Amino acid sequence: MSIDVLNETDHVLDELELVACARYVLDRMKVHPQAELCIRLVDEPAMETLHVQWMDLPGPTDVMSFPMDELRPGRDGLPPEEGVLGDLVLCPSVAAKQAREAGHATEEELLLLTTHGILHLLGFDHAEPDEEKEMFELQRQLLLTFLATRGRPGA
Repeated sequence: MSIDVLNETDHVLDELELVACARYVLDRMKVHPQAELCIRLVDEPAMETLHVQWMDLPGPTDVMSFPMDELRPGRDGLPPEEGVLGDLVLCPSVAAKQAREAGHATEEELLLLTTHGILHLLGFDHAEPDEEKEMFELQRQLLLTFLATRGRPGA
């Protein structure tokens, strides 16, 4: 599995932890082992530009997902599809603000956003209440089990 992290910000973070989280989520979602993912970290002006361009919404956001080959989670008994999963764009400064409001570390918020973004890349959405319930429960399970395997707080 190819996971690249491009940090275009001054934010210092544990890139290996982001990669480990992404790999964990992709493994649990039975994504093909040759799938490719790029995680790009940008500042607020760059995120705002993307947010306006792609979502027609003002201001920066925390995470945006750009699927490529529209891969979906693997299913039991069927081989997973090969391809490029896509790109995740994270904004560490927005994540830091959200982390402060939620009472946890910025790094934990970035792991949550990575998990959330990967689920979007795999076709999950939260536009409707039933979709939101399914996606957020899966996100919670994946993140908590990842943190537990890493011996991290919050598990």
